[in-house]
Amino acid sequence: MMKRRALDLWVGVFVAIGLGALLFLALKVGNLGSFSAAKTYLVKANFDNIGGLKKRAPVKSAGVVVGRVEDIGFDTKTYEAEVTLSIDSRYQFPKDTSAKILTAGLLGEQYVGLSAGGDTAMLKNGDTLKLTQSAVVLENLISQFLFSKAADGSGSSSSGGNSNSSGNSSGKGSK
Repeated sequence: MMKRRALDLWVGVFVAIGLGALLFLALKVGNLGSFSAAKTYLVKANFDNIGGLKKRAPVKSAGVVVGRVEDIGFDTKTYEAEVTLSIDSRYQFPKDTSAKILTAGLLGEQYVGLSAGGDTAMLKNGDTLKLTQSAVVLENLISQFLFSKAADGSGSSSSGGNSNSSGNSSGKGSK
């Protein structure tokens, strides 16, 4: 009876540890848990179009995650998306740093990429990035490509027909 109780206790302990490990991994993979007590500073950036950017998306510089997207809002005065970036205080960036919304791979998640400038003054909490580049929306690129091909196709077939008829007439004139 005593051995059975001890065995049940150890099984319970291992199950609890296993569930805790699964919860930890799920939070880490989902970028929902911040298990580090790193200090951050907030910087704002305005974009014409943020595409599919979401809260908690990574902020990267040179491929290294330096922060997360803290909040996304809409500025009713400028009619732009206002993105608040939470940047780890270990990483200091110049005031003329630029921000772009980039995509990881062809159809991957979107993130904010920071390119450091050359200013000697550094960004501080509450500053706004002046140089931004909006997201490239795949649907817009595809429609531009299709419309340009349609315009080229209609123009080249009429000019192609004229060159053939002029080629035929010049061929008849030489006989």
